[in-house]
Amino acid sequence: MVSLVILILVAQAFVAESAPAEDEIAYLPGLVKQPNFRQYSGYLNTSKNIHLHYWFVESQGYPERDPVVLWLNGGPGCSSLDGLLNEHGPFLIQPDGKTLQYNPYSWNMIANMLYLESPAGVGFSYDDNQEYRTNDTEVSFNNFLAVKEFFRLFPEYTKNEFYITGESYGGIYVPTLAERVMTDWQINFKGMAVGNGLSSWEYNDNSLVYFAYYHGLLKSSLWSDLQKFCCSEENCNFYNNKDENCNSKVKEVMHIVWNSGLNIYNLYADCIGGVPGKTRFDKNQKQLVIHDLGTIFSKNEMSLLWKKNLQDVYQSHRNVRMDPPCINTTACSNYLNNPKVRIALHIPPFVQKWEMCSATVNLNYQKLYSDMKDQYLKLLAARQYQILVYNGDVDMACNFMGDEWFVNSLQQKVKVNRRAWVYQDENGDQVGGFVKEFDNLAFLTIKGAGHMVPSDKPKAAFTFFSRFLFKEPY
Repeated sequence: MVSLVILILVAQAFVAESAPAEDEIAYLPGLVKQPNFRQYSGYLNTSKNIHLHYWFVESQGYPERDPVVLWLNGGPGCSSLDGLLNEHGPFLIQPDGKTLQYNPYSWNMIANMLYLESPAGVGFSYDDNQEYRTNDTEVSFNNFLAVKEFFRLFPEYTKNEFYITGESYGGIYVPTLAERVMTDWQINFKGMAVGNGLSSWEYNDNSLVYFAYYHGLLKSSLWSDLQKFCCSEENCNFYNNKDENCNSKVKEVMHIVWNSGLNIYNLYADCIGGVPGKTRFDKNQKQLVIHDLGTIFSKNEMSLLWKKNLQDVYQSHRNVRMDPPCINTTACSNYLNNPKVRIALHIPPFVQKWEMCSATVNLNYQKLYSDMKDQYLKLLAARQYQILVYNGDVDMACNFMGDEWFVNSLQQKVKVNRRAWVYQDENGDQVGGFVKEFDNLAFLTIKGAGHMVPSDKPKAAFTFFSRFLFKEPY
């Protein structure tokens, strides 16, 4: 009898210390063959009202000891399921919006990947009160609570190394979350990686003008005028210059970069669906579609006026969808809004329709930080966290020059001077880009990649990701 009681207690303890069975994905539509690794989808409740949707895929290697890696897409207001289904997840959405194909360069080959839709209102995440006005501080706090809740639900992973990664406005999300996580001894936090991140509004805007000129987008007379009106003693301010002539010329640059039909996320890639206008009406969905996320020239008068116009449009026409320009979101939307897929992911019937980016969240979001310097310096001062800043070198939304300037501004001791890094493909060794290394910090570019690096260069991305996790030389 005593032995039976002990066995029952042991069994109860085992159940209490394992993943939530009700969140496990038993069958995922669209796959020819179901995966041999476990995956979960459900909600991390950060308060009585806020429910953040997560999708967790266990490592295909050694889940019991491989790192846990959190991934956050940006926007603000865009879903991290974009990262899962279009970038580095174990299966990628196909153009038909119905089928999934396995990804040979999935990051879950070597890591347990946690994709979090944040903040509430993004993707399948929701607030009971439908209050979707938020800011950087609230988001970092709720993301921290979500991480805590994840390890409560999955206690078997508490001893695994934990990393925070993300891209775009994740340049704000990742460091502000890392700043909180580093103070919690219960989380085995080891570092962070930011891809094509918004690290500094000023550096991003200033560098983009140079980027545009050196890539042949600006005529020589415009460049001369920019130098004349915006620069003094070899220092140029295209960000918040008070000179009216300078602002007029920056508007011309903004128009060329943003309004001339170029793919802002990859200068050398075509614009999917053709050159979009700023807005269009989707007859099928009966929605007004906005093609804008507002990550460049945020202080420019023209940008501020456009933002105000968007707010007015949103107030007068509530059925608004926000799509990234030159990106086709139809396949993802069709798949994730399939009733069978929603059931497989345990999404309640009352939860809103999935969209790549939420206009409600984006247009009501308050951006509190001008840069992430304090957060980086705090992490670096601890001398125990690995930090990687990586950029596709043909992205214009968050260009590599601005992030390189930001990294250099941290004034860390150089360990390895800027050099080429190499990876292998079917043709042998290839130059992946360039890397500069400091103590516990590296800045790395990916040759020919745009804003979504793993989509453009999947094998190169998997290579530097593995070297980052395993603390190998780049």
